[in-house]
Amino acid sequence: MTARRIFAGPKLVLATHNKGKVREVADLLAPWGFEVVSAGALGLPEPDETEDSFLGNARIKALAASRASGLPALADDSGFSVAALDGAPGVRTADWAETPTGRDYAMAMGKVEKLARHAPDRRAWFSCALVLAWPDGHTEGFLGEAHGRWVWPPRGTNGFGYDPMFVPDGHDQTFGEMAPAAKHAISHRAAAFAKLRTSLPPR
Repeated sequence: MTARRIFAGPKLVLATHNKGKVREVADLLAPWGFEVVSAGALGLPEPDETEDSFLGNARIKALAASRASGLPALADDSGFSVAALDGAPGVRTADWAETPTGRDYAMAMGKVEKLARHAPDRRAWFSCALVLAWPDGHTEGFLGEAHGRWVWPPRGTNGFGYDPMFVPDGHDQTFGEMAPAAKHAISHRAAAFAKLRTSLPPR
């Protein structure tokens, strides 16, 4: 079995232009003291996400940011899936929110409710793929999930994306109602990050 490559810093590019993801991932990486900069802050272009899996799209983004910056890069590709919609929106989570003037997640959540409102199955889950990439093309990938149910109407103003309509198993608050620290402890991103720790120095 090939040993994992360890990222020891000191500088890491977060391959995203999403400010919400930047905050969450930076918070998770804070104990290591890495210098973190986003692809958005560096003015790097966003590559086309042409894969049909979260890990595949995260790998595209991580490699593009790493090669453009000459630094190791970490990419996140995440999405919201609904059992009654055969896993949609899934890897098309962001596409469901696209409008001519930007992303509208209130509209996207309404689309989910309209399509699934009559289905008795309310199961839903968030998925998060994290991929570390180096300029030489080496990558390490990690997948995490958070399972629960979707609710309507949306509740809470914390988080971002579809958070206000998702209640994780074992809880009665949506991700949109939870304090950030509470969400971070149980989120799909936290689950993926727990696996990512195997490619970070011990703490």
